[in-house]
Amino acid sequence: MDLVIRAAVAADAEILLEFESGIIKAERPFDNSLREGEIHYYDLLELIRSPRATVLLAVTEHEIIGSGYAKILPAKPYQKYKEYAYLGFMYVKPAFRGQGVSQKILEALIAWVKTTGVTEVRLNVYDENTAAKKAYQKFGFRPNLLEMRLEL
Repeated sequence: MDLVIRAAVAADAEILLEFESGIIKAERPFDNSLREGEIHYYDLLELIRSPRATVLLAVTEHEIIGSGYAKILPAKPYQKYKEYAYLGFMYVKPAFRGQGVSQKILEALIAWVKTTGVTEVRLNVYDENTAAKKAYQKFGFRPNLLEMRLEL
């Protein structure tokens, strides 16, 4: 597969919203706290326009098949680094999963982060999402903190 990773532009908004919908659909079984109906996780246009973020797309034969973003955020005052990169919006169309697309997106996101001088990269993944956890661990990510919740 001939795969190109490129920066998203505002004109990609329609496919980006489809990917966001796909992410939310995939995550609903892991999180019963998500409200019903249409919801949005991201301000995609803000991420595209921000000099402190990048939204990258995987493209093959003129078809956008995957996405991810990195955003530079301030660290907590007690952490040893001043800023970190947060990764999100990781999505690959179902027909292209298992072909290394997410790994190529992660490589490109990490390369972008390195250009900023930031040395810490974090992301969130649902504990029960074993496929995603496995992909991130294969890339070198390690579990750090498990958020727990109680619904009353």
